[in-house]
Amino acid sequence: MNAIDILRSCKRGAILGALLLVAGAALAAKTQNVVLIVTDGLRWQEIFTGAEEDLLNDKAGGSWLSAQELRKRYWRASAGERRAALFPFLWGTVAKSGQIYGNQTIGSVARVSNGKAFSYPGYNEMTTGFPNDAITSNEFGPNPNPTVFEWLNDSAEFHGRVAIYGTWDVYRNIFNEKRSGLPMQTGWTLPKKEHESPRDALLRQMYETTTPLDEEDASNSLQQIVLLDYVKSAKPRVLFVGYGETDNWAHQGRYDLVLDSAHRFDFFVRQLWDTMQAMPEYRGTTTFIITTDHGRGSGLTEWKEHGVEEKGSENIWIAVMGPDTAPLGERSRVAPVVQAQIAATVAAFVGKDYQAAVPRAAQPIADVLH
Repeated sequence: MNAIDILRSCKRGAILGALLLVAGAALAAKTQNVVLIVTDGLRWQEIFTGAEEDLLNDKAGGSWLSAQELRKRYWRASAGERRAALFPFLWGTVAKSGQIYGNQTIGSVARVSNGKAFSYPGYNEMTTGFPNDAITSNEFGPNPNPTVFEWLNDSAEFHGRVAIYGTWDVYRNIFNEKRSGLPMQTGWTLPKKEHESPRDALLRQMYETTTPLDEEDASNSLQQIVLLDYVKSAKPRVLFVGYGETDNWAHQGRYDLVLDSAHRFDFFVRQLWDTMQAMPEYRGTTTFIITTDHGRGSGLTEWKEHGVEEKGSENIWIAVMGPDTAPLGERSRVAPVVQAQIAATVAAFVGKDYQAAVPRAAQPIADVLH
């Protein structure tokens, strides 16, 4: 081999090495467990700027709480202070230790790509990695496409270590319970345990006797108890958690309860994080991805609804915190991210290349993986 051939060989080797380095960077190294957490229909406006002043009243905001009390709880002089008051864990811990996308006022766009901006299409997009134009209703039925959770559960490494916990009963269709075989706790049905303790019986009674705001959507607070019990006992490695109250109260036109449920959602995320970090199976090896399924309209009336007729409903937000995610905080002037990237990102955090197995899926969000 002459000098030119040697040089060419070295160049090819360097290029191959660089390509392998880039490919390797797309998979996380320290994360062993990943949790995808979704609060339904919570706008990016509240996430990044806190309570909206024009809605802190009974006329536009439909609030039963007095405007004085509502302002005392959630109104502050600056957007930074307001969002920290509403989401103390998100802004006090997650944003400082991880990354958050979607503040359009500083050049960070996060959006859905399904063109519909309501729940089933959003959950399908984030969990399969691509939109399905056939899904035109929340009553679509069992999802024909396997989600990344089903795909991971089908592997020997993760089989039996993947679970779905959500307040909305439609998750059974979105994650296709019958085909996937994934353990699920959804809606208002809490199965009776074979050896039921007095605490178990009381919790089941609360599920059975609490008056539902929505027949398909259980209370966040009840689900939280069952969720924490499951995490402590089953120790899943990949987990989906869905909370529904932020969407339900917006549809009811109760801005005071949108804020209250958003604030409590932040507490539930902190509680889950603290619980997992206190366990050796999760401490220092767990990543949280926190997001929403769709946005909502704006103004004095359209904040109550979402969909193609409510402009801005395609806009969402995505937050990530874990041992592989650089603490870059609130992202600004970055390339747009889309909801479809979440599926491959979930897999990449536990060292799996979902896009290679499902070419239709969007690529992971690269910046959160190193």
